[in-house]
Amino acid sequence: MPKRFDLLVFDWDGTLMDSAGAIVASLQAACRDLGLPVPSEECARHIIGLGLNDALAHVLPHLEPAHYGTVVERYRHHFTLRDGDIPLFPGAAETVRTLHAEGFLLGVATGKSRHGLERVLVATGLKDYFHATRCADEGFSKPHPGMLLELIEMLGVDPGRTLMIGDTTHDMEMAQSARVPCLGAAYGAHPREQLLDYAPLACVGDFAELARWLMENA
Repeated sequence: MPKRFDLLVFDWDGTLMDSAGAIVASLQAACRDLGLPVPSEECARHIIGLGLNDALAHVLPHLEPAHYGTVVERYRHHFTLRDGDIPLFPGAAETVRTLHAEGFLLGVATGKSRHGLERVLVATGLKDYFHATRCADEGFSKPHPGMLLELIEMLGVDPGRTLMIGDTTHDMEMAQSARVPCLGAAYGAHPREQLLDYAPLACVGDFAELARWLMENA
């Protein structure tokens, strides 16, 4: 059956890697260390996928931007302690390899820093399977469409033949702004009902369902 899409762009945290809990705990621990208001789990989950500065502006609206660096340092300290124990979702690595073998172009658009993404790409053995990646510290953070549009331009594909796959409303809004179809991963950071507001092609409940959808519909 002919392919519907040429390029599949994945978010990383909460979509390929089961890291939402570690992100929330690390952000809460950083705020606790510094005597800052500790965000609720719901609030902390909402900012997953954003660049760190945009995330801090949301969860700590009264904090002067000049102090963001201190919070980021503590956040990275706590996240790095957990980093080695954070798994990919079951079946994620095999699915990425299969999609690559099937001839899809694969990309990543993530709120992670370039350093952080490179670290996990190497650690998971997936670095060579992605044709291009973009990170929040290289341009605009989600939900701005910049990362997605840059990937489309870099790989020379049509927006209509690109699919954005993510677990947050930031991913869905980015895709919508770029005029790119999207697929919601309702097993990650944001609840299904919020993802459905952006009319994704589908909204899947676990990674196994996501993999089946891609194999049957992409």
